[in-house]
Amino acid sequence: MSSEPPSPPEIVQLIPELLNRVPAILYIADWGETGRWHWVSPQIETILGYSPAEWCADPMLWAARLHPEDRARVHEEEAKAVGVSSQEYRLLHRDGTAIWFRDEAQLVSGGDNQLWHGVLTDITHRKQVEAELERRAAQQAAVAKLGEHALEGAGTSDLLEEAVSVAATLLGTELASMAQYIPDEDVFAVRAYHGDDPEIGRERMPASADTQPGYTMLTRVPVVVEDWETEERFLRPPPEQRLRSGVSVLIEGAHGTFGVLSVASRMARDYGAEQVDFLQALANVLADALERQAIEDDIRHRALHDPLTGLPNRVLFLDRIEQALARLRRRKGLAAILFLDFDHFKVVNDSLGHQVGDELLAAVAPRLKHAVRATDTVARLGGDEFAILLEEIAGESDAIEMAERVAALFARPFVIAGSEHFMTASVGIALAHGGELPIELIRDADAAMYRAKERGRARYEVFDEAMRGRALARLRIENDLRRAIERGELRLDYQPLVSLRDHSILGVEALLRWRHPQRGLISPTEFIPVAEENGLIEPIGRWVLERACRQAAHWNADRPDARPLEMSVNLSAVQLAKPGLADTVQAALQASGLDPGSLCLEITETAMLREPEAVSEALQALGALGVRLVLDDFGTGYSSLSYLPQLPLDILKIDRSFIDGLGVEAHDTAITEAIVAMSRALSLSVVAEGVEQEHQAVELLRLGCEMAQGFFFSPPVSAQEVTAMLQEGPSWIEPGRSSF
Repeated sequence: MSSEPPSPPEIVQLIPELLNRVPAILYIADWGETGRWHWVSPQIETILGYSPAEWCADPMLWAARLHPEDRARVHEEEAKAVGVSSQEYRLLHRDGTAIWFRDEAQLVSGGDNQLWHGVLTDITHRKQVEAELERRAAQQAAVAKLGEHALEGAGTSDLLEEAVSVAATLLGTELASMAQYIPDEDVFAVRAYHGDDPEIGRERMPASADTQPGYTMLTRVPVVVEDWETEERFLRPPPEQRLRSGVSVLIEGAHGTFGVLSVASRMARDYGAEQVDFLQALANVLADALERQAIEDDIRHRALHDPLTGLPNRVLFLDRIEQALARLRRRKGLAAILFLDFDHFKVVNDSLGHQVGDELLAAVAPRLKHAVRATDTVARLGGDEFAILLEEIAGESDAIEMAERVAALFARPFVIAGSEHFMTASVGIALAHGGELPIELIRDADAAMYRAKERGRARYEVFDEAMRGRALARLRIENDLRRAIERGELRLDYQPLVSLRDHSILGVEALLRWRHPQRGLISPTEFIPVAEENGLIEPIGRWVLERACRQAAHWNADRPDARPLEMSVNLSAVQLAKPGLADTVQAALQASGLDPGSLCLEITETAMLREPEAVSEALQALGALGVRLVLDDFGTGYSSLSYLPQLPLDILKIDRSFIDGLGVEAHDTAITEAIVAMSRALSLSVVAEGVEQEHQAVELLRLGCEMAQGFFFSPPVSAQEVTAMLQEGPSWIEPGRSSF
């Protein structure tokens, strides 16, 4: 069905109806801020709430309804407009709601005035979409930036502050906070806060299900409160906070809950999924950062603390000393280092086992921590060595008082596995004024502790200048000894072992000598203990073995028809306790070609007492090589006679202290006679050392001892002099000299 098109007059009549259907506000208005509106389409009432008559009646109404934030800009743009104008701004609805418009107009001359013919199009929805997109982009950027700062290693506090600030700003809330969960107390404590109420920043909230944070942790899902006035699930916040709405999300890592991230507003509002997701994204970044921080803190703690006791280790203790010294350099004062070592602790490990020893050490730690002030530091330096840093003390008496308090700690027994164990400690004290080095203070306190042990144990000693001199001398020896081998400063002298029956040389004892280029000849009693402590005894002992074996093999090769010469080499307690000694000896024998039966290895009774089990194993391994084993200084080390048959010994050496009174002191003569008799009963050879006079040699032969060494025959001499004795005969059987 068709109809005739309307005639031109009819079209004109349709124009008002057409204008009424346009979804925009059409207008005609004077130019200028106070220009009169001559006409406006009816849509103004639907869009802004004003009738056309109301709008046109008040020339100031348009300017008055301009949004305050847009007013200056709009007027400025209108003033600059030439011919056409296109702006976007907000007008306030009658009810106060802001509505975005796009105002497109053309300036038309109308008599004496210039008129705007324009269209106001409602673009509020578009602006909302754009704002939402911008908000999401800003939120994504904020999350990314927070993650970037976390990866860059920003501090935890800085990350938390950034997160709550960003959350409040981009979600448009007045308040935001991060509350950390504290399992030991089952509460949440605010760690970071953004807002105008400082009391909220100091809050501690129970982690129960009737609180928003507690319920968030319980359900592990975001929790939204749209209006606290109608909320019935949780206890309400204090009225003075004036909170109306909020949302909280969980900050959770792989190893548990860190806390809750929350925002709150003082007006009721609905939090959409996008806003909750943004808050959760921030929480997830924090969770990753806190997880990583926890791992790093754990690694750092493990690196700086003793795993057995939880106390600071040597590295952290040195750092604490350095900090204390720095404070002393800024202001006058005094600090002290106490170095503790438990007396005879090795006996505990050897007799009861290392597990009991560890339990004892772990039990010591809390007692020590309880005895000191909060500002002091207790550390475990290793083994059974502990140390205490005392800061801001008045004088030496304070350090001594602490040492006495430490001694009192051990008056009570330690109960381990139902058994009581008593321990004592030797303590060394070093005072600090600020100019020292941390390692020097520990060294000085250590030296004082050793002096306490030397003077009876279970006591304290204060480091003094005399100790410092001995410590410095010891340090110089240690430093020089490290270069002595490579510089060729060490050498071996040899003291002949003589047959008391025919006066022939049966063997020699290799004796280590150190000729220092500045200090001359240094006694072995001075440098051997240093070598044992710093680990140099092993390379030095290996050098002695190799050199002595080569020399003995050389002498025996030069005398193929003579009885093989025996070579005696002393072993220290440290060497015996180290695994692989038998391999070292075997390597020296193979390299030199010396028959194992020609090598005698000497150990002291005191060495056996230090590591009885390890020594026994070492001796069994050495005996299996075919070398001969000698118990040196016999009679001075409290050896159990019942223990001797269990060891693969070949020779006993009577200590020189008994030889001195031989034939003069009945006591010494009786002991020597008993040792000789016992040796025969055990099928052991016996050697007397320290023979310096003829009557001693005569008495030894009478008692049945057939071998001896000492200055009566020869002092230790060079290899060349021994060679001459072997070729020309020893001086003690020269014509005119007594033959006993």
